[in-house]
Amino acid sequence: MSANLLAIFYLISGVLFILALRGLSSPETSRQGNLYGIIGMAIAIGVTILSVGNFSTGFIFLLVFLLIGGSIGAFIAFKIPMTAMPELVAGFHSLVGLAAVFVAISAFLNPIAFNLGTPGDIKIASLIEMSLGASIGAITFTGSIIAFLKLRGIMSGSPITFVGQHYLNLALGLALVGLIVYLCRTQIDTFFWTIIVISFLVGVLLIIPIGGADMPVVISMLNSYSGWAAAGIGFTLENTALIITGALVGSSGAILSYIMCKGMNRSFFNVILGGWGATDDKTKNTSKEQKPVKNGNADDAAFLMKNASSVIIVPGYGMAVAQAQHALREMVDALKKNGVKVTYAIHPVAGRMPGHMNVLLAEANVPYDEVFELEEINNDFANCDVAYVIGANDVTNPVAKTDPQSPIYGMPILDVEKSKSVLFVKRSLSPGYAGIDNDLFYRDNTLMLFADAKKMTEDIIKNL
Repeated sequence: MSANLLAIFYLISGVLFILALRGLSSPETSRQGNLYGIIGMAIAIGVTILSVGNFSTGFIFLLVFLLIGGSIGAFIAFKIPMTAMPELVAGFHSLVGLAAVFVAISAFLNPIAFNLGTPGDIKIASLIEMSLGASIGAITFTGSIIAFLKLRGIMSGSPITFVGQHYLNLALGLALVGLIVYLCRTQIDTFFWTIIVISFLVGVLLIIPIGGADMPVVISMLNSYSGWAAAGIGFTLENTALIITGALVGSSGAILSYIMCKGMNRSFFNVILGGWGATDDKTKNTSKEQKPVKNGNADDAAFLMKNASSVIIVPGYGMAVAQAQHALREMVDALKKNGVKVTYAIHPVAGRMPGHMNVLLAEANVPYDEVFELEEINNDFANCDVAYVIGANDVTNPVAKTDPQSPIYGMPILDVEKSKSVLFVKRSLSPGYAGIDNDLFYRDNTLMLFADAKKMTEDIIKNL
């Protein structure tokens, strides 16, 4: 395939990726956007295969590895439950980072094959590109692995901090810059390998101090990192599609991270540098043992909602774990038949990744016009008869507005406590992912419904 034809097809795939992002920006057009992305990726992969050459050794190897990787990806996609989607995304981000590292290593060891020069005499621009690609890729790899372990519960979701952590991160960052400069001047192998090793360490140090409640922003941030790593390697390979795709993923991930940081009242730069969200265990609220709570059952909940004029549903990760979205939709349909106005309130970081709750509700065919983001619906809680909180914990905790020592202090929350009645579905009084007690449990207008979210919702449907 000629270079001009190759460039045209890569440009077409890049345009399709842009259309995919535009489509994914709205629930109504997300399926169409997803289709554009699939077509764009199919074109990019197909053109890359054809550019290798017909039935050469490289061509055969490429097909074999494509078949193996595609089969594994398809198997995981079919088997993975929605509750495990956040750690799956983190795991896939790690593979993008590792791929960038491998390509950079290949280009450094065999620059002739990439038209970058000869060993010891590589183009300076190419050295900078592969160094940045390898560094960002290595940080993405180990950072994503730590995020995966935290989300999977293999590693504690609590922040891991130590004295001088920020200074160590700063020193390692400056060391990376210095090593890249010396690599460009001397082209000594040792500097290149040291850059990769330090970057692997930085990835770990950036993510371990981040608390569990902030993991949705971490997922978004790592998504951005993986994009910039791909873009850097795209320049090394002179691959237009990789440059466009990497830039799109990197910039959109950065924008999403900024939006989520704003929604959580976090510093964007602190997210990039790591270490925010940490808290001392002594600041955690342990008063739940002394405070009484009001226990209710499905009959109580059905009575309150059936006699309400308006109900706001607040879904959270507990709904995802219980796979209660379909039962929730049935309950809402039953309430509508009784003339009750029902809407859904979504916090930007509800669940374990951006848009987690929106995807689950869309899976249950919840109408898009009934789903509202925090800033759109928060004022409605004061005029709401019943707030039905199903598995959402930290995003409804009033402590975020009252306790400066809390790790979630300053984070905008859903003002469910302002509702006339709050029905809180939860298995127990255990704290949420942030590891702190929820003051909402003990409010006079809160009725705790201790049960599995799906089972409780189904029982409410029967009583309705």
